[in-house]
Amino acid sequence: MNRKVLSFLLFLLPLIAFSQDAIVKKLQVESLRQVKKDIPDTGWRKWKTGGAFSLSIGQGSQSNWAAGGDDFSFTANTSFRLFGFYKNGKHSWDNTFDVNFGYINTTSLGSRKNDDRFDLLSKYGFALNKKFNLATLGNFRSQFLKGYTYPDNVKTFASAFLSPAYAVISQGIDYKPNKDLSIFLSPVTSRWVFVRDSVLSEKGEYGVAHGTHSINQNGAFATIGYQKSFNKFVSYKSRLDIFSNYKKDPQNIDIFMTNILSAKVARIIAFSWNIDMIYDNDVQLFGKTNSSPALQFKSIIGVGLQVKI
Repeated sequence: MNRKVLSFLLFLLPLIAFSQDAIVKKLQVESLRQVKKDIPDTGWRKWKTGGAFSLSIGQGSQSNWAAGGDDFSFTANTSFRLFGFYKNGKHSWDNTFDVNFGYINTTSLGSRKNDDRFDLLSKYGFALNKKFNLATLGNFRSQFLKGYTYPDNVKTFASAFLSPAYAVISQGIDYKPNKDLSIFLSPVTSRWVFVRDSVLSEKGEYGVAHGTHSINQNGAFATIGYQKSFNKFVSYKSRLDIFSNYKKDPQNIDIFMTNILSAKVARIIAFSWNIDMIYDNDVQLFGKTNSSPALQFKSIIGVGLQVKI
């Protein structure tokens, strides 16, 4: 091989190597670009999910205290809230699950619960326009443990797991003027009241016939939901359910309302105020004879741990 040919080859080899290196790099870029394009799953972008867990604890004690009072007191209240909201074109699906439980113990009164409930709400909507949806709603709520009333300081068995429990299936119109407010109205609603406990069932509590465990009621239903974050520290959530039974005393409207005001005072420390109100003409456990309906009211204020999910 003469010198000219050898010189030409030595000149050509770096060019070939450079060209191959550029081609390889281009293939790598194209390959990565294709992989990056195919990886994301846009299905989850249509979901908005989250929740919060809170726990507040209080304790007090005294000894030889002239002003009087309980020697010992302890309270604990906890709440767990989850939500999942789906939106895709004209279709929407809103889901919430709330759990609340509270416990109190004092020297004079002993131990008892002061809150106990779980509530599952699911609502599917098909958009008729920007503010109105044709919607189907399902709701189920009950409690976990046995509950007692204390008329004249006498402990009286009043409730238990699935005693009572309420299930609602409803078809109606859902009005959403903005992202914070939802008003659902339905003239076609079926509600079931369950009393699983045999003792309460034999007494015919919560509107069921004596010795039976459930009753079906058909009527009109409305629920108003409002959820607002005023800023990154303060939020408010409220829900009002109204039901009128077509079959029996439709003028006696059942009411269930819950309110939660939360204000963060530190990263995981928050102030909370829960107010619940219930009126059900079939819950006749009150009054002088413990046989009359009444507005049930509960308020719980606490400061404690709050963690967002």
